[in-house]
Amino acid sequence: MDHFLFPGHIAVMGGGSWATALAKLLLQNCDTITWYMRRDDRIEDFKRLHHNPAYLTDVNFDISRINFSSDINDVCNVADTLMLVMPSPYFKAHIDKITTDISGKAVVSAVKGIVPDSNVLITDYMNERFGVAKERTLVISGPCHAEEVALDRPSYLTIGCTDLGNAEQFATRVAGKHTHTITSSDVDGIEYAAVLKNVYAIAAGIIHGMKIGDNMTAILISNAIREMERFLDAVSPRPRQICDSVYLGDLLVTAYSRFSRNHNFGSMIGRGYSVTAAKMEMEQTAEGYYGAKCITEINARHDVDMPILNAVYSILYKGVPATRALAGIARRLD
Repeated sequence: MDHFLFPGHIAVMGGGSWATALAKLLLQNCDTITWYMRRDDRIEDFKRLHHNPAYLTDVNFDISRINFSSDINDVCNVADTLMLVMPSPYFKAHIDKITTDISGKAVVSAVKGIVPDSNVLITDYMNERFGVAKERTLVISGPCHAEEVALDRPSYLTIGCTDLGNAEQFATRVAGKHTHTITSSDVDGIEYAAVLKNVYAIAAGIIHGMKIGDNMTAILISNAIREMERFLDAVSPRPRQICDSVYLGDLLVTAYSRFSRNHNFGSMIGRGYSVTAAKMEMEQTAEGYYGAKCITEINARHDVDMPILNAVYSILYKGVPATRALAGIARRLD
């Protein structure tokens, strides 16, 4: 590891609920942060109200400790660490506006998605596109719902980095009375798992919406974690414990929680909404919709047996009725 003062001044890049929750955690341990939001009107409302006007509105902030900006290059110039917290479908639209040199920065991905079209992991994209070294690219994952952070409920975060020293240093910035941190070097596994758990949460939501029952949901999730393990072993073979919280724990909370937008998206489909209508009804992005396509395309190169992924993909992108898709995999679940 080189002589890099890590993590230094941190910028939160994104204006949604997860960005707001992470900003709350950071300000427990940092004197100030910079916060990038693309809309100036949203920034002005935030300053006036002392809370995010659109997300987690019960969380109040000391505005004097936040430097807001809608200029992504100004943010990149002043920050040492960039925490990326935007939905994956809009990731490139934001990040490709960066023209300043960020190769010497640290980057923390809280995106929980894959770069659409190219199907590249966020950390790989930052390495290839901007030259950010692997030991300075980190990931942060759950199980940790933004809404429960807002309520000061116990939360668990895993910080992944190939340099565990950097992971441990960054963990000190988000750890707190209600937030426990774990470190890991399995960066790729954490990123892929964060995508897959959203896909499986859609499947669990469909079952809920169709009122098939808790027994079927439990069978689905027990098969989903094995399906996830098969995929991770194929795309990123290395020792890992699939029952660790960053894999199984995040899958469980996303599949079952009322706060899970992916579960709620699936539930609408299970109740009879068309995919288009469910997308329009959602106030926030259901990452699993995009993740199902990305992982399906990646798996075309690996040919891992993934019946649950295939069923969700067929519902979302091929117009297969949910009843038929689930019936097709029911006999394969055990």
